Amino acid sequence: MSPESPSGADAPIGELMSQLSSQMSRLVRDEMRLAQKEFQDSAKHAVIGAGLFSVAGLLAFFGLSTVIAVVVAALALTLPVWAAALIVAAALFVAAGIAAVVSRRQVRQVAPAPRTVANVKEDIREVKEAPHDRT
Repeated sequence: MSPESPSGADAPIGELMSQLSSQMSRLVRDEMRLAQKEFQDSAKHAVIGAGLFSVAGLLAFFGLSTVIAVVVAALALTLPVWAAALIVAAALFVAAGIAAVVSRRQVRQVAPAPRTVANVKEDIREVKEAPHDRT
């Protein structure tokens, strides 16, 4: 509100409507910017989580391949060869488990619904409940 403009009670209806229009458009623009930022943050967490799930799956695949090699080595050779392969497989599964836990944390940080929706609903509720009998 400019210093020359009359106070809210003394302002003409046209000026009040103009102020309401500009404030509402600014509010909508600000809420849209906030929604965009929240969506970008959620998308970032989703991409990181999905990437880490892919890493976990790849490591699990290599672990399974190593277990298969262990079975083959156990049938074909003596204890030291398959024991070494079993140790490698165990290490790969541990790494896959760590990647899965980290990715689960990332995916849990994805917001199911942005807080902006709640903010807009709150704004609408406050506008509806505001006193309308200014004379």
